[in-house]
Amino acid sequence: MSSHSPAVYVEGADTSVFAKATWRLLPFLFVCYLFAYLDRINVAFAKLQMLSDLGFSEAIYGFGASVFFVGYLLFEVPSNLLLLRVGPRRWIARIMVTWGIISAGMMFVRTPTAFYVMRFMLGVAEAGFFPAIVLYLTYCFQHRVARKSPRSFSRVSRCPA
Repeated sequence: MSSHSPAVYVEGADTSVFAKATWRLLPFLFVCYLFAYLDRINVAFAKLQMLSDLGFSEAIYGFGASVFFVGYLLFEVPSNLLLLRVGPRRWIARIMVTWGIISAGMMFVRTPTAFYVMRFMLGVAEAGFFPAIVLYLTYCFQHRVARKSPRSFSRVSRCPA
């Protein structure tokens, strides 16, 4: 099990510390989540050029776009289990680094098989991002604040693009 434990609630603690932490963490985490969302949908923006440049059919594109969610679904629970062992800070860093490497590697895709593999790997890399963010917020804030922050963050995550 992990050596990480949630923050202890201290009655009457200085609220300016929590306000400062909120204003430092939440905008950064929001931007990270925005990039995650854009990464999930960017294949739709690239579709027009990708189909003609790579010679992909609509079926190849559709399967490749959906294969992302297969990797995401299959690795969500294992990612969460590893998150508890490793800790949210390290796990979020791992997610961001592997996600960036795989996203950059998408520029080398030339065949349908490479497209499928890279989209699947992208889903695997991004699988535990949202639960890691929520866990990180509960570790960073006291109980009264932690109840609000993940809720606010999850409201943002449900916003339509």
